Amino acid sequence: MTTDRNDLRIGDAEREQTMAALREHFAQGRLTHEELDERLERTLSAKTGRDLAQITIDLPGHQPTPQYGMDDWRASMTAHRYQVEAMRQAHKGMRQAHREVRRQWNHHGHPWRHHHRGPHPFVGVLFGLMVLSLIFGLGIFKVLFVLFVGGMVFSLIHRRFHSRR
Repeated sequence: MTTDRNDLRIGDAEREQTMAALREHFAQGRLTHEELDERLERTLSAKTGRDLAQITIDLPGHQPTPQYGMDDWRASMTAHRYQVEAMRQAHKGMRQAHREVRRQWNHHGHPWRHHHRGPHPFVGVLFGLMVLSLIFGLGIFKVLFVLFVGGMVFSLIHRRFHSRR
């Protein structure tokens, strides 16, 4: 037994297409406001293509419910492939931009360190410990002083080396 295509169930896309056509007919003055409301209600409750066809049968440009064939399927698949390829290209561009940012950071150092001036913060900690050892009379002042001077020299050499890049 062969089923008539107009007896097949419809989906929201077909209902929305019919409602858009009804609104256009209303805008053209072919339907009154009451007729539009009544036909929109019938469209929302339509179950088959035949139901939709009955709603618009007396209007110009009446077209039966769209029949979806292989050509529509191919067009949909082609559009889908283009969309997937566009997303793939966008993702590739984002990966390249990320690699470029990482390359610049590796070449120039971290952006906040690029503008850093003065000794390493650890040198300040050593200075504070030296002051505390003098105040409290601890015997490690000489060791802290040597570490402090070494840190200052290292910071100076490090800054000179990196500022010439």
